[in-house]
Amino acid sequence: MPDTESFPALPLFDLALQPQDLQAVAETLRSGWLTLGPRTAAFEEAFAAQLGVRHAIAVSSCTAALHLAYLAAGVGPGDEVIVPAFTFAATAAAVLYCGGTPVFAEIASRANPNIDADDVERRITPRTKAVCAVHYAGYAAPVDRLRELCDERGIALIEDVAHAPSASLHGRKLGAWGMAGAFSFFSNKVLSVGEGGLLATDSDDVAEFVRSRRSHAMTSGTWDRHQGSTDTYDVVGLGFNYRLDEPRAALLLSRLERLEAEIARRRELTVRYRELLSSVEGIIVPFEDSAVPTSSCYVIPIMLERDGLQAQVSAELRERGIQTSIFYPSIHRFSAYRERFPDVSLPVTELASRTELTLPFYPHMTNDDQDRVATALAEVLAR
Repeated sequence: MPDTESFPALPLFDLALQPQDLQAVAETLRSGWLTLGPRTAAFEEAFAAQLGVRHAIAVSSCTAALHLAYLAAGVGPGDEVIVPAFTFAATAAAVLYCGGTPVFAEIASRANPNIDADDVERRITPRTKAVCAVHYAGYAAPVDRLRELCDERGIALIEDVAHAPSASLHGRKLGAWGMAGAFSFFSNKVLSVGEGGLLATDSDDVAEFVRSRRSHAMTSGTWDRHQGSTDTYDVVGLGFNYRLDEPRAALLLSRLERLEAEIARRRELTVRYRELLSSVEGIIVPFEDSAVPTSSCYVIPIMLERDGLQAQVSAELRERGIQTSIFYPSIHRFSAYRERFPDVSLPVTELASRTELTLPFYPHMTNDDQDRVATALAEVLAR
């Protein structure tokens, strides 16, 4: 671990790869086939089986998966997509890629910072083409209620599952509730390989569209031509370079074998963290203890009860070698979005963004690490 002069002793996230992960990548590099090919196909099959859906299509990022999901839903100029503002900017940006308009909805509360289904219902108009639900921190958004709302109105439900692989609601995996689910394999995610994403769906039509558009809408790929199934191709639409490479697919296949065990460990650590944090005055710990067994437990977010302390508390924890982050600044308050949507006001979301801090958390974190974070936080807030 780097010393605290160059990096916090307790980073926000830390990744521990295993020898079999490195071996899987090395074998792929030695194979000489590095682009979309057999390892990607094997990972897609394994992920679809794990999730319980008919199709899993690997792409270059979760942003790419969201873009393709919105396109598959028919989003275009003049269409609206209802999204939370308490999420990463890509959830809304991918709507703009399609020429559509993101309509920002409130979160339920600081104790439940997932999208508010009642607020979503109020914002539905004849122009609404889709609703995107983000499963914040790995805890289920109300996709059961949202599915009903969308089905009643003929609107597509899309899930941003970047935080929540293998999390569930009422026994069904998140990412399997809507028309499509978009997953992330970015460096700090639960199933991380640096970059990469995936779109999951039970729709044959959506799957066919996404498989085509991820690689320039070509009717065959280089692996098909390498195997001799064809020596040419047609381009049947406007496609994109959204392919996943083979080394990352191999790493994902290797890491997928440990996903359930790592999430089980995350849940154990989350239960202990929540117990420690319950005695810290001046904070709200989002979600209920009862939700932990079905969450992916991606991050440990807290909300400072008092507004105006976020920067100070973060700086003082950093001085003690503890890194924090903000998950997330409100999208509609970013400069590019204020220019487009100057009149958006979401008081609950904005307060959450001003008071949230994300604490260090990863599967190989120790009890001493957790004790150190909780003690430091309590001391800082008591000053």
